[in-house]
Amino acid sequence: MINTLIEYLRFPFVRYAIIVGVLIALCSALLGVTLVLKRFSFIGDGLSHVAFGAMAIAGVLNISNEMLLVLPVTVVSAVLLLKTGNNTRIKGDAAIAMISVGALAFGYLLMNIFSTSSNLSGDVCSTLFGSTSILTLTTREVVLCAVLSIASIIIFILFYNRIFAVTFDESFAKAAGLNTEGINLLIAVIIAVIIVLAMNLVGSLLISALVIFPALSAMRIFKSFKKVTISSAVLSVVCALSGILVSILAGTPTGSTIVAADVVCFALCCAAGVLRGKI
Repeated sequence: MINTLIEYLRFPFVRYAIIVGVLIALCSALLGVTLVLKRFSFIGDGLSHVAFGAMAIAGVLNISNEMLLVLPVTVVSAVLLLKTGNNTRIKGDAAIAMISVGALAFGYLLMNIFSTSSNLSGDVCSTLFGSTSILTLTTREVVLCAVLSIASIIIFILFYNRIFAVTFDESFAKAAGLNTEGINLLIAVIIAVIIVLAMNLVGSLLISALVIFPALSAMRIFKSFKKVTISSAVLSVVCALSGILVSILAGTPTGSTIVAADVVCFALCCAAGVLRGKI
C-alpha cells in the first residue's frame, strides 16, 4: 500500500489535490469554531446551495470561468444572510433556509431546462456530493485556491482578537467601540470564499461537514477558544489528508471519504472527552 501511494504521489494531479484539500480544510476549521459558537454553523450549507445555483446560471450563460459569477453571488448572499439573520422578523435559521432551498431549486430547474449534457443526473450528483474533479485541477486553479486560502488564513490571524470578541460577546464588543458589523461582514465574505473553493472538494451538500465537525470534535476535548481553534485546524487537516489518500487508494468518492473521516474523528474525540472527564 505504501509503495502504491508513493507511485501515486509522483503524479502532479495527486499533489495538487492534497495541497488544495489541506488548505481548504484548514480555512474551514479556523472559521468553523466562530460559526459554531455564534449558532450560525448552518450558513455553510446555505451558501453552498447558492453556489450551486450560481454554477447552474454560469452553465446556462456558457461562462467558461464559473468563478467570475459564482464567487460574487455567494459573497453577496453571505452578506444578505448576515443582514437578515439580525432582522427581528426573519431569524438566522429561517433566512438560511429560504435562500438555501430557493437557490437549490432554481439551480436544478435551470440545469434541467437548459441542459446541454447527456448525463444531467451525473452532473447534478457530482456537483452536490463532489466527484473526482479534485483530481483534475489545473495549475491555475491550484494557484488561485492557494492565494485565496492563504489570504483567508492571514486575515483570520490579523483579526483574531476582534473575531474572538465578536464571537463571545458582540454587544460588549460593540459597546467597547469595536466595529462589529465590519467584523461580521469580514467573516461572511471569508466563509463565502471558502465555500466556493470547497465545491470541488466535497460537493455542495457536504461542505457544512468541513465547517462543523472539526470544531465540534475539538470542543469535546478542549475548552479555551485558542486551543479549540488550533486543534480544530489540526484535526481538519488530518481528516482531509486521510480522506484524500484513502479515496485515491480505494477508489471511493473524495468528498464522502473526507466527511466519513471527520465523523470517525468526532466519535473518537467524544470518547476521549468522556475518558478525560472520568480521569
